[in-house]
Parts: sequence; structure tokens; C-alpha cells
Amino acid sequence: MSHHPVQGASWMLGSGLAFALVNTIVQHTSMTFGLPSTTLTLFQYAIALIVMLPYLSHLGLRNALRTDHFATHLLRVFLSVIGIQLWMWALAYPIPIWQGIALLMTSPLFATIGSGLFLKENVSPSRWIATLVGFSGAMIILEPWSDDFTLATLLPVGAAFFWATYSLMVKRLSHHDAPSTIVVYLFVLITPFNLLLAIPQFTMPSGTEAWLLLVLMGILTAMAQWAIAKAYAVADASFVQPFDHAKLPLNVFLGWLVFGWVPPGRLWLGAFLIIASVAFITQVEARHMRRAHKAKVSENNR
Repeated sequence: MSHHPVQGASWMLGSGLAFALVNTIVQHTSMTFGLPSTTLTLFQYAIALIVMLPYLSHLGLRNALRTDHFATHLLRVFLSVIGIQLWMWALAYPIPIWQGIALLMTSPLFATIGSGLFLKENVSPSRWIATLVGFSGAMIILEPWSDDFTLATLLPVGAAFFWATYSLMVKRLSHHDAPSTIVVYLFVLITPFNLLLAIPQFTMPSGTEAWLLLVLMGILTAMAQWAIAKAYAVADASFVQPFDHAKLPLNVFLGWLVFGWVPPGRLWLGAFLIIASVAFITQVEARHMRRAHKAKVSENNR
């Protein structure tokens, strides 16, 4: 794969901006129209699925749906849906965007723990230390010892955990199925799951503004997913991953602009620890992958 750093960075930054806009619209729509988070999620991803249909068709639906691991795909999409629902619940609660997005960034730390405990990968002591540092940053942001702490503030942490589990399952499935199969099953299965969860509290949106915001959410969600795929397609993963951290200042800015939420100083200290630990783990994994690739090439040339 050719490496185009400027394009990769631009696509990843575009994805972060799209997701920041989605988060802001979700909170505004929930607070203004009183729509349940499950209803918002249903329409958001159903509309995103419609927008993504040309892309999914381009991947080749019939061939992509061929798999010997349907049950595993079903489970991983269900875990992803739980993570999405927890995140949407947090936004609708509402949890301030600056707090939610910073805590959501702990997902790679959960993935590191899972890769050692469940995938039986060799996790070095330095990666364990980095993981502990990252969770220390999360504790600084959460302040569980303060009087303002509520269990609702743990919702983004729960979302991060389920998305990390989803990522580990994708990693395992990638040894058996093509990326197109993984993408297609995500979008095909996510709407039925969201529908089942939305039924108990389903509320039909009313008014032109509400529908316009829902459509915009769906379009932006599809654009964000597309941008992520493009970022990893045109540039090395280890290069584009740090640009994903730009979603924090983007969300903070929009949260201040729309809701007037000003984050306290502890956010930046906690976020620094989380971002530094994730960046360290990402670089260690990138070096490990490069060494493994070189060893494989060397073995094939013998």
C-alpha cells in the first residue's frame, strides 16, 4: 500500500469533525425534542445504512456475506450496538461532551488488557504501565471521590469497554474473513439490533427540524465511517491513528459553542495521560508489526 500522509491525516481529521458534529446534534436533539437515545440511535444508523448502500454494493454484497463465522459476526455487532447505546445514553443524559469524549478514548486501553487476557498476546511490562497511566488519567477526569460524581458518568467508560471488545473480535475475525465482510455485516446487522432496543421506548419524531437533524446525523455518521476507511486505505495505520485524538478539542469546542460547557483544568491533565499512553501503545504495536512483517518476508525469501 502506498503511503500518503497528508491525505491520511486529512481523512482522519474529517472523520473526527463529523463525529463531533454528530455528538453535538445528538445532545441538542435529545434535549430539545425529548427523544429517547434508543430512538435517536435507530434513525441515525438506519439513515447511515441507506447512505452507505452504494459503498456496500461496491464491496460486493453477495461475496462479502459469505462467511463460516456468522455467529461471531452477530456477537461482535451486538457488542458494538451496546457500546453505541451506552454512548448515546450518555449524550442524552446529558454528560458534558468534554467529559464523555475524553473517557471514550480509554477504549484502546481496554483493548490492551483484552489482548493479553483473552487473545493470549504477549503484553510487555511497558504496555501494562502505559495502560495504568491512561486509566489514571481517566480517574482524574471522573473524580469518583468528589461529591459531583454520579454513576451516569461511567456510561462513556462502559461504551469504551464494549467497543474495545468489539475491536478485539474484529482483530480475531480478520484472520478468517476479508475486511469487506467485516464492514458489510456491521452495517447490515446494526439496524435490526437498534430496532429491537428502540421498541420499548420508541417515539416517532415530529416536526421538520427534528427530521432534518436526524437525517443530518445519519449522513454525518456515514461520512465519518467512510473517512476512517479512506484514512487507513491511503496511509499507514500507525501514522493516522494519532490524528484521531483531534476529536477531543473538536468536541470541546462544539460543546462550548453550542451548550456553553467549559471543561475544568483537570480535563487537560487527564486527557494528556490518556493520549500519551494510547500513543505509546500504538507505536509499540506498530514496531511489533513491522518486525513481524520483516521476519515473514525474510522467511519467504529463503
